[in-house]
Amino acid sequence: MAKRKRGVEGENMSSNGAHGQISKIPRLETHLASSNVSLPTILQIIVGSYEKVLHGVTATIFQSTSDVSKTELGVDFADTFLFNAHGSAIRCLALSPPSSSDPSQNQKIILASGSTDERINLYHISTSPPPLESDKGPLIPTLAGNRIKENPRNRELGSLLHHSSTISALYFPTRSKLLSAAEDNTLAFTRTRDWTVLSTIKAPTPKAHGRPSGDTAPPGLAPAGVNDFAVHPSMKLMVSVGKGEKCMRLWNLVTGKKAGVLNFEKELLRSIGEGKWGSGEGRKVEWNSDGEEFVVGFERGAVVFGMDSKPKCRILPSPSTKIHQMHFVALNEKKHETSRVLALSTENGQILFYPTADVSKVPDLKNAVPACKPIGQMGGTTEGLKSRIKDFEILKAPSLDGSDVSLFIITGSSGGTIHVWTLDEAELLAKTHQSTESGSKEPGHSPNVNGSDTGHQAAESKKVRKIGRLLGIYETSNRITCLKAFIMSSQSDMRDTVHQDGADQSSDQSTVTAEESEGDASSS
Repeated sequence: MAKRKRGVEGENMSSNGAHGQISKIPRLETHLASSNVSLPTILQIIVGSYEKVLHGVTATIFQSTSDVSKTELGVDFADTFLFNAHGSAIRCLALSPPSSSDPSQNQKIILASGSTDERINLYHISTSPPPLESDKGPLIPTLAGNRIKENPRNRELGSLLHHSSTISALYFPTRSKLLSAAEDNTLAFTRTRDWTVLSTIKAPTPKAHGRPSGDTAPPGLAPAGVNDFAVHPSMKLMVSVGKGEKCMRLWNLVTGKKAGVLNFEKELLRSIGEGKWGSGEGRKVEWNSDGEEFVVGFERGAVVFGMDSKPKCRILPSPSTKIHQMHFVALNEKKHETSRVLALSTENGQILFYPTADVSKVPDLKNAVPACKPIGQMGGTTEGLKSRIKDFEILKAPSLDGSDVSLFIITGSSGGTIHVWTLDEAELLAKTHQSTESGSKEPGHSPNVNGSDTGHQAAESKKVRKIGRLLGIYETSNRITCLKAFIMSSQSDMRDTVHQDGADQSSDQSTVTAEESEGDASSS
């Protein structure tokens, strides 16, 4: 019986989400066949959700130069994995460094996911792109109409059960170590070679006196647990913030002991919107890439601290809104100089960019912390982002034409949508310099008693220009809680990446074990 020929129209139909409308888009293979098209950039996006689902999506960003006078960027989404990973909501994700520094070799990345079910699940994620349809036959049939490109190199490793409460934060300082924090007030250090817990740090439990229980603790008890932690780039110092504590704790990672406790002053908490009825606890903490400063995020504001642990500047979005995630962006300038920009996501669906070097002085008040001015915003209701951005990731890659460095910003909202944006590094640098020059000319202004600036700050928020460009939207149909992403390894020929799956799977365990043991020996 002869096989029925597949229709040409069926091949050109795809969808950018499970509930999105099916529309005709150019096939990726058509762009790769053209001689004047550069290789695409492939992003591996991983999201966790309240529905216990771990969802992997690849975003292939390509450009079409069929018309010499016009160059367009396109994005093609495809599912790589989708399954129930935990017994309850997924709270955090972490990605390890690649197993090898040589991009020509088959590399593996360890994915760790933490949940409210007290488990840490571990997976191996391949950095090689999934096979093209021309290599492995047609697309997998699906009723939703979305593309599915399963990567045969991805596999599950197991689970860790050394915590007794909700997992709140995960981080890989190196490939040989995994750091985890939970609401049982412990921070654990795990060796990835044999997944043995090497050490555990016990954070003090806050006293119940004067602490509101709220909805973060059982009846009659005080809220407890580590909210977040950040490791210094030197791997010798760690900062943590916890529930029910108006302070941050410094830990010496060489000795594994407490290095100090720094309390937040009342005036500082008032200036970022933490008034009388605020908890005053730090929600997020992040170091910049060179380790010169770190930021502590609160419910509606953030404070940037220097290496001396003194506040340098404060951030208070206007209009007032909750902050969910923060990341530093290192912008490389000429003469080996670096500009530091802080990006944060908000409740109203925006990504705001603040240069930490540009602050407005407050000459009228003594010991007042200067405020940072936003230089750009991304998203919002005009771009279809109406729900809060729970998490986002910023990736650096050379632009497809090779002329500049592009920033790919991937956002995950609680509404279940993934947005992929692109932003030129030169554009963000230019706005940073413009903000610095204008800030040096404008006189300072005084904050009011509650910490929010008088009409001046509201007027400034209206002047913030929108930057970046939206490339595509993907609907996951799950409420996203956390997100991680990385750039997959580029190959000279994408069609030569999939012909050794059997041999790779048989020798994968021994190769990764040897590489991890070498990394563990070098780190120790």
